[in-house]
Amino acid sequence: MSTPAEFYQSLPPISKAYGTICVVATAAFQLGLYDPRTIALLYGPVFSQFQVWRLITNFFFLGKFSVNFGIRLLMIARYGVQLEKGPFERRTGDFLWMMIFGALTLLGLSAIPMFWSPFLGISLVFMLVYVWSREYPNANINLYGLVQLKAFYFPWAMLALDVIFGSPIWPDLLGIIAGHLYHFLTVLHPLAGGKNILKTPRWVHKIVARYRIGAPPPTSRSQPTGAAAAAPGTGVAFRGRSYRLND
Repeated sequence: MSTPAEFYQSLPPISKAYGTICVVATAAFQLGLYDPRTIALLYGPVFSQFQVWRLITNFFFLGKFSVNFGIRLLMIARYGVQLEKGPFERRTGDFLWMMIFGALTLLGLSAIPMFWSPFLGISLVFMLVYVWSREYPNANINLYGLVQLKAFYFPWAMLALDVIFGSPIWPDLLGIIAGHLYHFLTVLHPLAGGKNILKTPRWVHKIVARYRIGAPPPTSRSQPTGAAAAAPGTGVAFRGRSYRLND
């Protein structure tokens, strides 16, 4: 059995970095080291005072230490990690681009007054959950020991539970919208004969290569590797999807 340190070291780079920053941000808040309003997504200061860091920092605050914070962190540790080790194995640049695209989509949606939220971290985590549910649609999920359902319906079940427990509906819903947009552009549209218009930009690959983030990409894209090929819960149409679409 691995130790916590060994488990942490085994995590893929993007999920590990994002989860770590979220924990550090919450810990610093709990210690009173900063006011969350200084990192919140407030478009007034962004444009009037050029506080552009708010466009990034708002994604790293998942709230104070609580049960909900723990659940979001576990979502990153399970579903984000499973994505990065499965369909995105040895494709760190593509996974990073998915996160960037999701963040940009959420920023655009949040510019609409009715969708605005000061912190979009929960929405970004929920986007990961949605994409995971589309990569492993037939996987069985035991929801809090109460009911078993297919992963395809998991995001909607979590959305319903959050509403029942009194959480706002918009953060989860925005994550679903961003996740579905990514899934549509990278999977559904190309499978229907359309062109893949969401290829990972070259500058993202250059950043990953320059700083040696993750494992180098495979030399052949003909066969998927890892969980995407081995997991029995993965639908056939979803296996190796990004290898096909990046051609």
